[in-house]
Amino acid sequence: MKTLVDLTGKRGLVVGIANEQSIATGCAQVFRDCGATLAATYLNEKAKPFVAPVMQRLGIAWSAPCDVRIPGQTEALFEKVAQEWGGLDFLLHSIAFAPKEDLHNRVVDASAEGFAMAMDVSCHSFIKMARLAAPLMTDGGCLLTVTFYGSARVVEHYNLMGPVKAALESATRYIAAELGPRRIRAHAISPGPISTRAASGIERFDELLERAAAAVPIQHRVDITDIGALAAFLVSDAAGRITGTVIPVDGGLHLLA
Repeated sequence: MKTLVDLTGKRGLVVGIANEQSIATGCAQVFRDCGATLAATYLNEKAKPFVAPVMQRLGIAWSAPCDVRIPGQTEALFEKVAQEWGGLDFLLHSIAFAPKEDLHNRVVDASAEGFAMAMDVSCHSFIKMARLAAPLMTDGGCLLTVTFYGSARVVEHYNLMGPVKAALESATRYIAAELGPRRIRAHAISPGPISTRAASGIERFDELLERAAAAVPIQHRVDITDIGALAAFLVSDAAGRITGTVIPVDGGLHLLA
């Protein structure tokens, strides 16, 4: 694809590649095409064989495990960033999780444990990564996360992830305000429905995809490189005066009642 921004010399950490269909993969592809040097994470040794071929194709400079549920592993990741690069220019956080039994039930039936885990993995991990990344962004930088319009509207079967993504969007605004004086920007990208491994956990997600494809004003379903194109712009110097936004990449789906 034609590159519209230059990321040459920028170092980015991509968290959330699970396979070729991941949103993080689409973003990494565009980051690399624009000239960025990338590092990436994999969940654990069991997931590594699925992630390694993607990272190899993308020319990832180095990788490390990161399961945000394991104490100390996130800290170890950013220690490695400091050792390998001595600094960081941008971060993409593209991870989310909720226990199936809580995700498939009504919000009012969510267990305290399931809600806490979903919030910790999907929201607080971004807050934590922002805190750990900030000292490495000595010349400013950009922090990106991924949300969904089920944060603001009731989307059938999205259930527990709706309030969790709402919290993530609010956290993004506070991060942008608090780190802005250090020239660190923060955004949440809100894609339309995309068939990813994470989305497959949502009940009847195929139906949601079909309805979105039929209703979207642009009449073209979003793909992972569409998200990557926006992500590359946001981490570039061209977006240096933009921060604290939740930006939809959904072909206009968010416009519809």
